[in-house]
Amino acid sequence: MPTLYYAVGACSLAPHIVLEWIGEPYEAVRVDYGSPELLAVNPAGAVPTLREDDGWLLSQCGAILDYLAHKHPQAGLAGGDSLRAKAEAHRWSAFFTSDVHASFWPIFMPFRYTTDKGAPAREAVVEAGHRLARRQFDHLERHLAGREHILEGGRSVIDAYAFPMLGWAKKLLPGGLADYPNAQALHERLAADPAVRRVLARETGE
Repeated sequence: MPTLYYAVGACSLAPHIVLEWIGEPYEAVRVDYGSPELLAVNPAGAVPTLREDDGWLLSQCGAILDYLAHKHPQAGLAGGDSLRAKAEAHRWSAFFTSDVHASFWPIFMPFRYTTDKGAPAREAVVEAGHRLARRQFDHLERHLAGREHILEGGRSVIDAYAFPMLGWAKKLLPGGLADYPNAQALHERLAADPAVRRVLARETGE
């Protein structure tokens, strides 16, 4: 069975949720960044990393989600089979990877974005991250108007990809998701999902 290496609070929560939605046997292994256990399977030291029974390793969250959706078509998590449905899934996966996730790096690690060690400089970097993230959530909010899911095909791996980042926004953006009621509603629907609750309990004890 596949093994998912994850870290608490990371985007690895997304494939963890998807594996639970699929309902097939899997193992989830909690690792720490930079730990020998993680570096042994992914020299980049990144999560998520998925290992199949034959030893094949796959990294990058978007790639893992796409792989799982197409490995288990019976779960109906790909968002649709048409050419345009597949393109939409790739579009929104890229959005969360390149636009949303990237906007949080200045918030998580402001020291990477300035050589000035002073508190004002780092606070300015964090605020720049807030502005970047708000821009992305403005876009997501407009897209979610009148929708329960991100893709037209219903619940998909893209909803799972959104979930950890919606959680980051709730905790890290001034005002959380108060200005984004559609995004807030999506987060609440996903948080109430029994499979998501099981994964959260396993990862954090919530």
